[in-house]
Amino acid sequence: MQNLLNISLIAILTFIGFQEAFAQKKVQTFEVAKVIPHSAAKVWAVVGEDYGAIANSHPLIVNSDYINGTLKAGEGAERVCHFNDKGTRYLHERMVNFDPENMTFINQVFQAGKFPVDPEYTKAVYKVEPIDENSCRFVFKMEYRTKPAMMGGMMKGRFKKLINDYALSIEHHITTGEKVNKDNFKEIKKSYVAKES
Repeated sequence: MQNLLNISLIAILTFIGFQEAFAQKKVQTFEVAKVIPHSAAKVWAVVGEDYGAIANSHPLIVNSDYINGTLKAGEGAERVCHFNDKGTRYLHERMVNFDPENMTFINQVFQAGKFPVDPEYTKAVYKVEPIDENSCRFVFKMEYRTKPAMMGGMMKGRFKKLINDYALSIEHHITTGEKVNKDNFKEIKKSYVAKES
């Protein structure tokens, strides 16, 4: 009788454990780091201080702007990034844990129009780390969950490629002052790949 109770108790606890495991949302993570041959202050000016104008230095964002009364970067600043002219593919994001002294912040996604991400579980840490007067490391750590969840692993490679392209675009935008977009990025990337070869 005691054995039967012990087995039943173990079965119930195991079942509860499995339920809790499935109830927790599984997130994917990745990190991209790129050395950029410009001062940390210049890179921070683009990624941190000019938060609302990310379209100037991102190869896939058609336009971006501050929204909901936000006038500049800082704690709670909000932006919307449109990935198509119709405005149906967009991300609505908010700056949290804004720390200009250490050149870092968290970019929290809270609306994702026609993107397969779950905003509740999607965010990225931006960080600019000085190396010397003329170079720094741009670090981007992302945590996300897709809808449906099974796409998460498949999307990781695409997301990493996109952020690597974004880091290269930041460098180009600072170097030349040229706005980067989907029309000119292919040639821009080709020129950087040729330099590295």
